[in-house]
Amino acid sequence: MNNADGIAFFGLERVGRNRWRMPVVRSLISGTGALFGGAGLGAAIEIAEHESGRPAIWATAQYLNYAPEGSELLLDVNEVVHGNQVSQIRVIARSDDREILTVIGAYGNRPMETQGQWAQMPEVLAPLDCPVRPLMDHHAGTISSRMDMRLASARSFLDFPSEPGSGNCSLWTRFPGRPQLNASGLAIVGDFVPFGIGQALGMRVGGNSIDNTLRVANLIDTEWILIDIRVHAVHHGFGHGLVHLWSESGVLLGTASQSTMVRHWKQDPPPTQELK
Repeated sequence: MNNADGIAFFGLERVGRNRWRMPVVRSLISGTGALFGGAGLGAAIEIAEHESGRPAIWATAQYLNYAPEGSELLLDVNEVVHGNQVSQIRVIARSDDREILTVIGAYGNRPMETQGQWAQMPEVLAPLDCPVRPLMDHHAGTISSRMDMRLASARSFLDFPSEPGSGNCSLWTRFPGRPQLNASGLAIVGDFVPFGIGQALGMRVGGNSIDNTLRVANLIDTEWILIDIRVHAVHHGFGHGLVHLWSESGVLLGTASQSTMVRHWKQDPPPTQELK
């Protein structure tokens, strides 16, 4: 998504100098009924890029309160440092005088011929050769319904409870009909450590993110993104993990990392729809 596409995707509206408004509509929430964490981080990245005119290098969100469907966020952008090549920017999102999330990050570009990639993409089937990830009823109309997701190396929730996994799983995703993703799009698809925790434990569990950090490596044009999730540990009610985000051609687009509060799912009926 370019900046205009991203602003439209998140429903962002400028309402003052360095201030933006974002209604928390159903298409931006998770199955919990509150703002999807990656959408909050993505929106903050989008307006920080817009205000500074510089692309994201990294950004991290600290989630402080829930923003339920029907609420409204006011996001204030503060370019704390504007260097020759790098800006340090803070975005604070509030709703009814409650601070919902704070995002800090760096934005800029340093043209340089020296480059390299040492991480390796896992071998998985092509996206259309992988099964569709099923949705549950409470995901209808949420941000999950805006993504086409395929299980590359992962199990359906219908397979749980089951044996614990290896801690490593992956799924393909794309936004049907959308142009090339930018950093704000990566922030959304990077918010999948809770999915990986369920895969690692072999249980119907997920979680609420405490934080989410995105690091941008090399944004190239790709229809599908492989979300490669590596859960490191689950202890004392918290889970920690890392996500590698790959293009179809094996280029590392970026990485994301999270800590999350692990929660058991409420019982759900079988899914009535699938992502197409």
